[in-house]
Amino acid sequence: MSDGDNAAPGRRQRSEPDDATSGAEKSEKPVNDWITRSSRPAPGAAPWERTKTTSSASAGNHTDGVTVADLIAKIAGTAPEPKPEEPPDHEIGSRDKAAREADTAVIPVVPSHASELPDLTDLGREPATPEQIFGDELVPFGNTVDAPADPPSHRGRHTAMVMGRVAAALIAVLALAMTGAAWQWQSTKNHNLNKVAALDPNSRDIVDPGAQYGDENFLIVGTDSRIGTNSDMGAGTTDDAAGARSDTIMLVNIPANRKRVVAVSFPRDLSITPMQCEHWDPTTSTYGPATDPDSPVYGMDKVYTETKLNSAYAVGGPKCLVKVIQKLSGLSVNRFMAVDFAGFAKMVDALGGVEVCSTTPLEDYELGTVLPNAGRQVVDGHTALQYVRARQVTTETNGDYGRIKRQQLFLSSLLRSLISKDTFFSLSKLNNVVNLFINDSYVDNIQTKDLVDLGQSVQGVNVGRITFVTVPTVGYADEYGNEVPRTDDMRSLFDAIINDDPLPEEKNVGAPAAPGTTPQAAIPAPDDTNGELVDAVTTSPGDITVRVSNSTGEDGLASTAASDLQQHGFNVDTPDDYPGPLDSTTVFFSSGNEQAAATVASSFAVPAIPAIERVSGMGNVIRVVLGSDFSSVNPPSPSGSSVQVHVVHDRSSETSHLPEDLTVTNAADTTCE
Repeated sequence: MSDGDNAAPGRRQRSEPDDATSGAEKSEKPVNDWITRSSRPAPGAAPWERTKTTSSASAGNHTDGVTVADLIAKIAGTAPEPKPEEPPDHEIGSRDKAAREADTAVIPVVPSHASELPDLTDLGREPATPEQIFGDELVPFGNTVDAPADPPSHRGRHTAMVMGRVAAALIAVLALAMTGAAWQWQSTKNHNLNKVAALDPNSRDIVDPGAQYGDENFLIVGTDSRIGTNSDMGAGTTDDAAGARSDTIMLVNIPANRKRVVAVSFPRDLSITPMQCEHWDPTTSTYGPATDPDSPVYGMDKVYTETKLNSAYAVGGPKCLVKVIQKLSGLSVNRFMAVDFAGFAKMVDALGGVEVCSTTPLEDYELGTVLPNAGRQVVDGHTALQYVRARQVTTETNGDYGRIKRQQLFLSSLLRSLISKDTFFSLSKLNNVVNLFINDSYVDNIQTKDLVDLGQSVQGVNVGRITFVTVPTVGYADEYGNEVPRTDDMRSLFDAIINDDPLPEEKNVGAPAAPGTTPQAAIPAPDDTNGELVDAVTTSPGDITVRVSNSTGEDGLASTAASDLQQHGFNVDTPDDYPGPLDSTTVFFSSGNEQAAATVASSFAVPAIPAIERVSGMGNVIRVVLGSDFSSVNPPSPSGSSVQVHVVHDRSSETSHLPEDLTVTNAADTTCE
């Protein structure tokens, strides 16, 4: 039979397979797809249930590379099983109940790695001192600056706190997302996390939910609240500024294949269209009508943001900020973390300082001397605070953009130091970071087990594939003092992130070594042509429509396969021919139909379950293209079964066209500019 005039989406060439497997094509409907979107489907399995490729080649980690997985192996020993205690020898029947209970010996439960596990029960205690963590031999600080006799202005102080909170949050995410060393955490630890409602998973602003299936998107926020103990930490008081604003915002994307990390910085004064949100009370962390009689919105439960991005958190809290960020980016924010914490300097000191580099001495009109000398230098906590908060540097003319760039460079250096010094893999050091993080944050959809499980799936991420990028703007403020975004370029950036397209300066190189450590070897780029293995859940064949196409040239093959599928309960369209040969049978589907595609693929599991490829334009129809390996059609896996499928993206789609002037910082970049 022949129906060869039908062009097939996502056609793959036999002789020259394309490496661009990273994204789905966007719909061709003449509407604004990133504003009007349907709800994305419920995932069939949690992201960390994905099968991790064990081959070093596929993971992008070869012989000489010292990756997270290599370091975890160093602490993976098995502790001996403890001997149970002997029960006391007494006659139970001769005692009353109270006496029996008093004599009862409770056998302790000892974890398998008890010898390496620190005491995590006292999560409210102060963080350990540098001497307690590192001993007496600390890395000497270079060019440290004594604290000024007179405290700086509240503006400088709270800006420093904001960066400290974001740094602590980002370190906590990456520390727990890049190590499996915290496997002994108990679920009771989650009670120490302050929960808050923030997420909107069914937002119609989410772009191509199918293409984001399995991605982790953390929205990390540093606020400038002066409420409570913050006023005692140098942030000023509520008389200076009431409420709370989001002074620093980072959207961190970890794709489903866990092969890179992208952190997007949003300027605090980014121009936005005012949006209506539910009123938020930062003093009680609740939503509802405003109860302060002195507030201009007293009694109102719905309020509008201003035209600056940082006003979203001020008036509508986490929900409103997530709403605005999803509108701007199209990314599905599925993890939220707001940090209200002033321990940044202590944390830097506990790590032995962090290396920074400046081509000139750093002077700030408000803060004074930040770095008295140019060049590379290890700074202590106080100097680090000055370095990341300075906004009026004499040698910089770009205001907040210079600060954002220094923040990104500092976090990159900090991550390199954490990796090279094995901080992620020392439970005592990690415990110190986590103790700081848990008690001074608000989260939504984040539990300790989620972070640990996520960490086990990204152990092979190379430092060269951790990229910081700033949202593109016109580069100058409008008449209201707002930074105007370049909307088209911003859309291209987030499309590239959704599609897993390569980003500027993204590379696969070894992490530069900290002083006294061994450099990490360069790691070849991972081979993305093989897609990813996903644990999916099947659905009922009666709810699926299948079209079978024949690429083999053997007459009648598609008709036979279609008839067999119909006998197994599928709805079938008229079969046709595929315009070109395929070596392997492939299932094509459009976003939102992952379960249906996995169900169809389970009927072609001989000799192996075929790949499923996401393309655009298929609607709800699943297309099976029979390749030269096709042998027979089998009954599908029962509805609700877990099946492992090989998911690849549309190989015919083009990568996103990114602007050439993006501000990008790669975590492996150690140049001093």
